[in-house]
Amino acid sequence: MPTRKRVLFVCEANAARSLMAEAILRHIAGEHFEVHSAGLHPTQANPLALDSLRRAGVPVAGLHSKPLGEVEESPFDFLISLCDKSADERFALPGEPPHLRWDFSLPAQPGAADFHRLVHELSERLHLFVTLTMERPGAQAR
Repeated sequence: MPTRKRVLFVCEANAARSLMAEAILRHIAGEHFEVHSAGLHPTQANPLALDSLRRAGVPVAGLHSKPLGEVEESPFDFLISLCDKSADERFALPGEPPHLRWDFSLPAQPGAADFHRLVHELSERLHLFVTLTMERPGAQAR
């Protein structure tokens, strides 16, 4: 079996967007990707984000906010920033993986419907990511 690609999602707090992306990618393509997330300044997992994932049928067991320091010494195939603050950071990760910048805003008026929409938008982007990276063996999305 080929080695799974390693993906790291990063955002400011690792409370919603990056945790959601971690859970969704693991759910839709965990057999092809080893998925992690971390925050520049981690807080607590947002309950509305977790509830929206559950309602979409995405498992949330074990999801929790983590500091970047827990993963920054590990090599990754892809680094994906999910907010403007993390996109502007310089990351010193082994192997210097491609840094994809996907700016997903947190809901302006955080309500359940806005988080459901965020789950949908992340799912669409991640399905495309999986398709593009799986299309050609050894290909790297840029």
